[in-house]
Amino acid sequence: MAATVRRQRPRKLACWVLMAVLLADLLALSDTLAVMSVDLGSESMKVAIVKPGVPMEIVLNKESRRKTPVTVTLKENERFFGDTAAGMAIKNPKATLRYFQHLLGKQADNPHVALYRARFPEHELSFDPQRQTVYFQISPQLQFSPEEVLGMVLNYSRSLAEDFAEQPIKDAVITVPAFFNQAERRAVLQAARMAGLKVLQLINDNTATALSYGVFRRKDINATAQNIMFYDMGSGSTVCTIVTYQTVKTKEAGMQPQLQIRGVGFDRTLGGLEMELRLREHLAGLFNEQRKGQRAKDVRENPRAMAKLLREANRLKTVLSANADHMAQIEGLMDDVDFKAKVTRAEFEELCADLFERVPGPVQQALQSAEMSLDEIEQVILVGGATRVPKVQEVLLKAVGKEELGKNINADEAAAMGAVYQAAALSKAFKVKPFVVRDAVVYPILVEFTREVEDEPGVRSLKHNKRVLFSRMGPYPQRKVITFNRYSHDFNFHINYGDLGFLGPEDLRVFGSHNLTTVKLKGVGESFKKYPDYESKGIKAHFNLDESGVLSLDRVESVFETLVEDSPEEESTLTKLGNTISSLFGGSTTPDTKENGTDAVQDEEESPAEGTKDEPGEQAEFKEEAEAPVEDTSQTPPLEPKEDTPEGEKPPEKESGDKSEAQKSSEKGEAEPEGGPPAPEEEKKQKPARKQRMVEEIGVELVVLDLPDLPEDELARSVQKLEDLTFRDLEKQEREKAANSLEAFIFETQDKLYQPEYQEVSTEEQREEISGKLSAASTWLEDEGFGATTVMLKEKLAELRKLCQGLFFRVEERKKWPERLSALDNLLNHSSMFLKGARLIPEMDQIFTEVEMTTLEKVINETWAWKNATMAEQAKLPATEKPVLLSKDIEAKMMALDREVQYLLNKAKFAKPRPRPRDKNGNRTEPPLNASASDQGEKVTPPAGHTEDAKPISEPEKVETRSEPKDTEPLELGGPGVDSEQEQPARQKRPLKNDEL
Repeated sequence: MAATVRRQRPRKLACWVLMAVLLADLLALSDTLAVMSVDLGSESMKVAIVKPGVPMEIVLNKESRRKTPVTVTLKENERFFGDTAAGMAIKNPKATLRYFQHLLGKQADNPHVALYRARFPEHELSFDPQRQTVYFQISPQLQFSPEEVLGMVLNYSRSLAEDFAEQPIKDAVITVPAFFNQAERRAVLQAARMAGLKVLQLINDNTATALSYGVFRRKDINATAQNIMFYDMGSGSTVCTIVTYQTVKTKEAGMQPQLQIRGVGFDRTLGGLEMELRLREHLAGLFNEQRKGQRAKDVRENPRAMAKLLREANRLKTVLSANADHMAQIEGLMDDVDFKAKVTRAEFEELCADLFERVPGPVQQALQSAEMSLDEIEQVILVGGATRVPKVQEVLLKAVGKEELGKNINADEAAAMGAVYQAAALSKAFKVKPFVVRDAVVYPILVEFTREVEDEPGVRSLKHNKRVLFSRMGPYPQRKVITFNRYSHDFNFHINYGDLGFLGPEDLRVFGSHNLTTVKLKGVGESFKKYPDYESKGIKAHFNLDESGVLSLDRVESVFETLVEDSPEEESTLTKLGNTISSLFGGSTTPDTKENGTDAVQDEEESPAEGTKDEPGEQAEFKEEAEAPVEDTSQTPPLEPKEDTPEGEKPPEKESGDKSEAQKSSEKGEAEPEGGPPAPEEEKKQKPARKQRMVEEIGVELVVLDLPDLPEDELARSVQKLEDLTFRDLEKQEREKAANSLEAFIFETQDKLYQPEYQEVSTEEQREEISGKLSAASTWLEDEGFGATTVMLKEKLAELRKLCQGLFFRVEERKKWPERLSALDNLLNHSSMFLKGARLIPEMDQIFTEVEMTTLEKVINETWAWKNATMAEQAKLPATEKPVLLSKDIEAKMMALDREVQYLLNKAKFAKPRPRPRDKNGNRTEPPLNASASDQGEKVTPPAGHTEDAKPISEPEKVETRSEPKDTEPLELGGPGVDSEQEQPARQKRPLKNDEL
């Protein structure tokens, strides 16, 4: 047995270790169980969270509203956010920043920067020579970049989510417009990093909306493709998206619903803000006309008046969406002059006529990018606040040619709900139903490089090559591997945007630089010198377009191969075991497996200057492969672009088979040569000559061309700046809380001194002393409180509370006495009755010992004695003295008495009845005197030859009374009072069975 125990100890230890690890993982996850999403709009934002017990809920802000203005007011010593900041826009328009997302990722010469200056002339935008961007110059001491301001807003959104979730939150999914390019997306990521947020994904707001629509209509999605158009007109821009819903088969979860972005069209400046600015300009003109003969200043020169007009224009636009006309009125617009004017819907539509003509533009762009017609669109759904304008709906309905527009989605919160669903899917703390998401690349990305070619013997020239890396409307996230075969020395290549002909001239100017990065490779020549006897398989550059749509170059490698002769006998057991395990987990012992997806790029990707296809020897010079990204239940594995598979071509080195063969081999986890798997005999013949692959890391230097990211030291300074501001805000809130607590304590205590219950327990001198201290503290708070620190305010409050502690204690004790004493009396009475009943139990049925009952009696008597003595002593004391009858002592006495009673009750609950004693003849003794006559009358002896019918025992306490007739059965079998020796053992066992029952 000891040996068995010793063998089990390691198993027990392993179980405990496993439980400890799991517990540690759970504890680590407990701090980050909640995740959030931020739908970052131009005018307002919506925040949603998911936490255990709260599935997908919109966060309410401090004003209990579901959306919060994206507005920040920055002063020397304080900051304001949300609705408070929006109210401050009228008092201090220069320090109140709005619509600053339009400046993200933009250089100073961008048309959007000039447009922002024209719309909001009160803001001073200064030039940053290091990054060629702009920043807000609020005062000589206060200057913030757009990324820093956005970081403040994201930090504020996290504080709202944490207050709502009542736990810290770090993981978030942030929505961005679908037309954001690489520089704009990186700017948002930098802002989130400044705010201390871990971004799980930057999701396009149109994709988030489509995901929300599909999640709540999962049952309606089937194998038949459904094409839905989402028309999203918000405050700053308009995006039209065509989405295809259908069920697809996945490896992990079988048939699951999928959404695929098929087409995207957009207008960067078409939105509700432009309509409000038109209305503001109209109202400013009306106000100037009213004061034309008074030689007054132009209202446009007054920033406060223009801020008031913009707020009124926002309200007017909303009202005119439901009414034919409305009266615009502003009290004290400028120079204490009120403004009042009537505006009709017809005037509003005339002001925005050119804007309404641009409404069908995104629809046509989306159809062209999707290569679809309107007949294939089943439904057009409206999203965004500006789609509520009747003229927008009228023009859009005419453009799409449908009977009606769909309004069966929450236009304001759909993107936030879809983003938080994606956040839950990406988080490790939640498990959601899979929904495959296939987003699409809006701007194509290509690789450009130049190399020398020999056109004629002895004549060499430079040839410029272009290859599409990620095509327009191709799926992402996706990985690509580019192979350069003709380089043996250091070289450079460029990553640029592809054909942007689908953008208009103005959009191209707003887009910014078409060049992304120049990649300089170092160490290529050294790698060739390091492996002179190996055959080069090219320079492989690994690219990744991640879930956020951000492109990165993971690494660049120089790959070499050679044939190594090796006998089968030399292969060690560990090597065989490693190969077996590798094959089990999808690995391969064949070196070609790693690159089994490499294919040549189609020749039409050549520069137009060539005009002809590459020569056969050039086809392997540039290769591209797509690697499957990390699979996720909410994301689709990227599919290979069609152009990656040229027809009728094979790489000259025969590094791998065609694409279908490579995919088959990767699914099996083994690399198979063309023509199917070889026979075992062939494998043995191939073993002596095997391929050995060597990979050498190549140094990479990246030169960012579109918009340089913040250097690490600058980023660290920005993070520290925001942390200091947050700490200052928290200190301010703590000080305000301390000041409010002190002021409230002074007023409440002064009022209590005149209440009868407080006057009863205090003397006139005590009240005068307290009143004098309170008055002095109130005077100090009014005179010096503004300059007092948080510590000083808390110390003053603690001093006053200590002074009034005795008074408050006496009042509180007297309030508790009636309830506590009544409960004690009830417990004493019940305990005494219980003890009396316990002593009346007959001796043969007694389950309590004399010591137990004596102990309970002692506790009861002691409690009665303590109560009477303490109350008598308390009656002698004046009410102004500290009481001796304390509520905590009463509770302690009640707990001690209740503990003794509960012990006896639990013992009675689980006690078993004792067996009845027998007389000399083995018969049961007479029942106790307190047995009822009806119990004795039931003992009827059954006739001879008949046994008593067995009856089920319904209640445990009746077991003994039911067993009494059983004892008379031997009398019938052996005559009156006669027992045989064979029957004696049977009679002795019967009571034991009844007792066991």
